[in-house]
Amino acid sequence: MELGQIISFLLVSAIFIAVPGPNILVIVSTTLNSGKLRGLQTVAGTSLAMIVQLAIAALGTTLLLSTLSQGLIWLKWCGVAYLLFLGISSLTAFFTHKKSKPPSATASIQRGFWVSLTNPKTILFFSAFLPQFANADSAYLPQIAILSGSFLLLAVIIDSSYAIMSAKLKWLLASRDIDRLSNGVSGAFFICAGGLLASTNRV
Repeated sequence: MELGQIISFLLVSAIFIAVPGPNILVIVSTTLNSGKLRGLQTVAGTSLAMIVQLAIAALGTTLLLSTLSQGLIWLKWCGVAYLLFLGISSLTAFFTHKKSKPPSATASIQRGFWVSLTNPKTILFFSAFLPQFANADSAYLPQIAILSGSFLLLAVIIDSSYAIMSAKLKWLLASRDIDRLSNGVSGAFFICAGGLLASTNRV
């Protein structure tokens, strides 16, 4: 791979990661509701799911990816239902003035993992995106491994930055009603994330 290819790959990847989607909305929601640590644990979950997705995209054949694109549509709708459940739970706590129970570390990681994994469009994006930056004159898998690792590192950095910035926003908004406000905002974000995932009519 040439330096220009790597720089182009990093720039395109950074834009793709930074544009808010289900992953980032869930990270921000969890951070606003439960704090920076839980937000970063959610990042760990989304990153674990990306490892699975990158591996499938890198090693999968065209036939496998075509089969997955049909079968994983059900997984997508499970993700939509899960996000709507989280959103409704948070909004219920907001409107009833109840203090919601913060998720555990394990629950935060699982939340990030399942939300990220239930977006099959990501696998198809990786399968179409990564090979474009591989040099045909060099071994394929080592190049894909480097590109995948670079993408994952960028995702961890950018997603963690969202969590840290959200934690600062939570601190700036600190008041006696912060828990209720956080429930309202995070509930709206969960609903939006579910809507974004549902809007991908083809996976």
